[in-house]
Amino acid sequence: MGIVQSQSIKNTIITFFGFGIGAINALFLYTNFLGKLHYGIVATLLSGANIMMPLMAFGVQNTLIRFFSHYKTEKEKEEFLTFMLVMPLAFIIPLTLGFYLFYDPISSVWVTENPSLKPFFWLIPVVGLFMAYFEVFYAWVKIHMKSVVGNLISEVLVRVIVMVLLFAVHFNWIEKATCVYGIAVAYFAQVVVMKVYAISVKMPVLRFVIPENLKDIVQYSLFIIVSGGVAVMLVDFDKIMIPHYLDIGQNALYAVAIFISTVIVVPSRAMTQIVAPITAKLMVEGKHDELNDLYKKSAINLQVIGGFIMLLIFLNIKEMYHLIPKDYSGGIWVVFMIGLSKFYDVLLGNNNSIIVNTKHYRTVLLFGVFTVLLMIGLNMIFIPLYGIEGSAFATLITVMIYNTIKLFYVVKKMNLYPFTNKTLFSLGILVACFGLFYFWDFPFHTFINIFLKSIVITIFYGYLNYKLQISEEVNKVVNTILKKITISK
Repeated sequence: MGIVQSQSIKNTIITFFGFGIGAINALFLYTNFLGKLHYGIVATLLSGANIMMPLMAFGVQNTLIRFFSHYKTEKEKEEFLTFMLVMPLAFIIPLTLGFYLFYDPISSVWVTENPSLKPFFWLIPVVGLFMAYFEVFYAWVKIHMKSVVGNLISEVLVRVIVMVLLFAVHFNWIEKATCVYGIAVAYFAQVVVMKVYAISVKMPVLRFVIPENLKDIVQYSLFIIVSGGVAVMLVDFDKIMIPHYLDIGQNALYAVAIFISTVIVVPSRAMTQIVAPITAKLMVEGKHDELNDLYKKSAINLQVIGGFIMLLIFLNIKEMYHLIPKDYSGGIWVVFMIGLSKFYDVLLGNNNSIIVNTKHYRTVLLFGVFTVLLMIGLNMIFIPLYGIEGSAFATLITVMIYNTIKLFYVVKKMNLYPFTNKTLFSLGILVACFGLFYFWDFPFHTFINIFLKSIVITIFYGYLNYKLQISEEVNKVVNTILKKITISK
């Protein structure tokens, strides 16, 4: 896993850096500078844009990775790229027209309950378009194994711009409404920078030719539209439903809890950038044993790292909520439930990359559609009863069901297994750490408590994982660091 390990480490560092900026924005700047109302509006708009993104991208971000290895000559690759660049227009044009022709009935579903959302609702498809073409250009650099700079653009650029906008609000340079529009502009800047970098990696030569395997490409893209929509809806549709039943300010509370929980999947997001094209290549070449090895390694590596992050969050969550305004409290149970759902994603390694590159993807799609319908139904039941905690519970149930279905399908149809006996040892370490440290705190200031407790957890958790050799790759990284420390002495 040389290139995987190298670029995954770099991507993880960049992603954590981006999440660090995002944490400052989400936990401190949004909450103190923008306020619950406009924070809730931003959360709703971005969730809506995320849901529209798979439709507007027409699945190209995955189709490009899936089929690129099938083309051998440079001319064929150029023709394929050109087709990928224009294919999203087949959905973007009618979808945008439909949105604006039926703007009033669509927006009234949310605006009736929260009229403050009305001036900004039209931004949803605009930001969705920016997100869609960003993913298209990002996929182009991924297939050339150049994910690091793309990851930097993906994880850092928008968050830095948002930070600047929030400080501008704080110093009264701009109004809060202007900040919301500025965040939309930030996504436009992101897609422009990504396009420039993609061109620098490989300048596309436009050749407008319809591929011979058009039927396969379109069928697969349609699958990605729905499957991508399923994945996004499992993450974002709850934030769309909450304003339908509750005050939009509740979305701000929910967004804070969601952001904290999402940190668990940072290593998975980083590794996926490079593992996805390698998975596609191994499947095209029919290298089952290498694919199975990659599956197991990705699963245990992410379990160890993601589990560690989950522990730090769960064991410090009470102290974390002391750092943000009191009117944002009440999201601790959301963090636990969403956090567990994120950890289940991490446990499955590159499971999604395998599914989207197999001939069995259509069947999994049916399960996904069923799961989304289940999620919508559960949200309709639990949000009115339990508020944002009810929405988190609905999400946890649906994610657990959907991931379990995908896991069994890969095991049965592909004869690939992500788990080993080390999986159980790793889970045992996680349970032991949680039981030992959850009810124990230092009697100091919040920052000091989090810092000291995190050090103790890190030493205990790291020692057990290292001695039991849960992950070979993690141990190699630790050994390399230890050698450098020894040499420097």
